[in-house]
Amino acid sequence: MVYPDLRFKPRLSVLSDDQIEQIHLATLELLERTGVEIGHPRALEILDGAGAHVDGDRVRMPAWLVEDTIRKAPSRVVLGRRDGERSVFLEGDKVWFGPSVDCVDYLDPLTDERKRFTSDNCRVTSTVADALPSFTWVMTIGMADDVDPDIADRVIAKQVFAHCEKPLVFCCKDVDSVRDIYEMALLIAGDEERFRQAPNIVHYSEPISPLLYYDPAVEKILFCAEKGIPLINFPAPQAGSTAPASFAGEIVQGSAESLSGLVLAQLVRPGAPFIYGAFATVMDMRTTVFSYGAPEMSLMVAALAQMAQHYKLPFFGTAGCSDAKFPDAQAAAEAAFSCLSSALSGANLVHDAGWLDHGSLASPAYMVLVNEVLDMVNQFTPGIAINDEVLALDVINQVGPGGHYLEEKHTYRHFRNVWYSDLFDRSIYDEWLAAGGKRFGERLREQTRAVMEHEPAPLDDDIVQELDRMAVHWE
Repeated sequence: MVYPDLRFKPRLSVLSDDQIEQIHLATLELLERTGVEIGHPRALEILDGAGAHVDGDRVRMPAWLVEDTIRKAPSRVVLGRRDGERSVFLEGDKVWFGPSVDCVDYLDPLTDERKRFTSDNCRVTSTVADALPSFTWVMTIGMADDVDPDIADRVIAKQVFAHCEKPLVFCCKDVDSVRDIYEMALLIAGDEERFRQAPNIVHYSEPISPLLYYDPAVEKILFCAEKGIPLINFPAPQAGSTAPASFAGEIVQGSAESLSGLVLAQLVRPGAPFIYGAFATVMDMRTTVFSYGAPEMSLMVAALAQMAQHYKLPFFGTAGCSDAKFPDAQAAAEAAFSCLSSALSGANLVHDAGWLDHGSLASPAYMVLVNEVLDMVNQFTPGIAINDEVLALDVINQVGPGGHYLEEKHTYRHFRNVWYSDLFDRSIYDEWLAAGGKRFGERLREQTRAVMEHEPAPLDDDIVQELDRMAVHWE
């Protein structure tokens, strides 16, 4: 008998088709009935001219306008590496993991000293992200405390460009910063046409929950749409404080906040690359923190990923982060739970892998740990292939009862398909003792030290010199 090639990819669904439709209709109702607050004069003029109902700073968006702009937005966004290689394909349920943004503190992986994040720490975290194979894109990770706050966002972007070859998702304070970072990206890409073919940057912006835009965020949406810079419009609603305490209500609000930015971007330039999503989590009522390790966060990420797939929009997800203060057992458990959940739900561009202490602490060691978790996730999510070769009926028949497979060619062909870790230990106790008896924390420190010695491919000297000239202009 011949068995056909079959493969089933494991999937996680937390919403039924009927629930997706209800959330969609509720989102349209919210945008049409309540609307959002926008004070930016040009944005108000664009929205009013397109059919939105503008009453002072309150903008109500009719359902037909929202659905029309969803249809105009691209269902696929492709990002490129520093050399122009198209490497990250945001489409369907493909999943790509990357690190975090805007940490204020840095946890030294060798000493466990906690201190303010600096531009040199950005060099380290960028190098680590470049070295870790399961990190397929990068963020600026921290906020440089050692430079002028007015130019700190540009300085760390420049550091990432110099020390990481992967696509960069960045956050910055205003449209002037976006413009300067875009000019660096164009310099590295070569020209606008090459940039459009494989954008090496994505801008991450936020409306303020609930349902509010401040002018700098609107200006960044307008600029990104005009220049074809992929834009993430990513609110951060918090159940019980800046969003309803019910999960469905928070999902509706977050979806409406993100889609309101999509409407504006598509009115400026139909087809402008846009990435939908919301960082929906809970306020821990015992501590008041915005939780990064809550299981409810993963539940709502999965629900919003399904909404993105319903809309045929790329999605910005969240996983691999923790409320723990060190890369300890809590951090590992929260990372494993959220990363597997996001991978199974098809949350395309998943950020915050390696972020500690509810979004305030960058940790190279935790990035290394989460990369190991992602290796496990990537081993699980493709599922199990079924065909004649892997069903192995002939070799089972040949070995027969009581035999072994150690010397079979079939074993040689397939044993490398098993995942092996350089960090997690599988040795027996006596062998572990004989090798030094190193506990997990010590092994993690040693592996992180080795990863930090990675040397990314350097930028061309003429590009480095031009970036330095740009930096003088910022100052």
